Amino acid sequence: MTRQTWTALVSALVFVLLAVALVAVPVPFVTWAPGGTRDTLGAVDGKPIIEVQGIPTHETTGRLDLTVVSVTPAGARLSLPQALLAHWLPHRDVLPLDSVYAPGKSASQVQAEDADMMSTAQDDAVVAALRADDQPVTPLPAVFSVTVGGPAHTILRPGDLVLAVDGVATPATADVSRRIQAHKPGETVGFTVVRQGEERTERVRTVVSTTQDGVPVVGITLGQGYRYDPRISFELGQRIGGPSAGLVFALAIYDKITPGALLAGRHVAGTGSITPDGEVGGIGGIQEKIAGAEDAGATVFLVPAANCGDLAGVRTDMTLVKVGTLDDAVGALETLQQAGGDARVPRC
Repeated sequence: MTRQTWTALVSALVFVLLAVALVAVPVPFVTWAPGGTRDTLGAVDGKPIIEVQGIPTHETTGRLDLTVVSVTPAGARLSLPQALLAHWLPHRDVLPLDSVYAPGKSASQVQAEDADMMSTAQDDAVVAALRADDQPVTPLPAVFSVTVGGPAHTILRPGDLVLAVDGVATPATADVSRRIQAHKPGETVGFTVVRQGEERTERVRTVVSTTQDGVPVVGITLGQGYRYDPRISFELGQRIGGPSAGLVFALAIYDKITPGALLAGRHVAGTGSITPDGEVGGIGGIQEKIAGAEDAGATVFLVPAANCGDLAGVRTDMTLVKVGTLDDAVGALETLQQAGGDARVPRC
């Protein structure tokens, strides 16, 4: 073989190896693309996505979609051609891996955190909707987590609402902590809690904290919980994580428990986290969610006020409504029912 032949052969081999590397070697990026939508006023396999019991409900009309973003799963491999394709395709983004998934976290940890955020979003949406309808809601300390193997393990459970400690009412988390720390290590503390709507009393022995000298603990962490009479459950029929469906959940509940058709037959979509006080927060992937909602046929999209700056370059025939609170969203949907309402709703 001549030198030219060897050179051509080696060049071809190098080219093939580089091409294989481009496809096989992952790059530290993830892609965002429009995901699906789900009508929160609809049903899955004959079961309502949001079911309300213990309070009068009213007929709803129209469709109210939550929107999701299709994201490269944690732990999945993204090649350079895939990243470049997503960069050039419309309604898609390519983001650094570390900006979406914290370094060192496994796929199962990410999924668990997303599930926790979705559960919190549902709980907060219930409280926000009930408060918007002036339904009674009582803030109470709640058991947020229980240390495995600790004194309270198998006795107290996450989600337990604490009414009293040793028979003394504890309306705030600091009250619960003070009552526990009034004991000596080894003494028993009586907790009056609400679990699944029923009051019960549990007794837990204290131990010495491993992080604070001499401080008695029972192995729980506390957070803010709420007590109310209605029973509201969610059945999405698929795994969806994160907090961004909070606003739409709250609107769907509000529409069900208040008279009148809030949507007036419209196909509405939206996104945004929500607090128990009804404050709407910004989310990621707003442009992908708008594209997904338009593909699903929505004519109105509710945009968190914090995301208005992220709409540069968006082209859509939908009415994009700016909302900062649940009350803003309700007011805007009521305005849209009126003649000329499209021109009067707030926009980004």
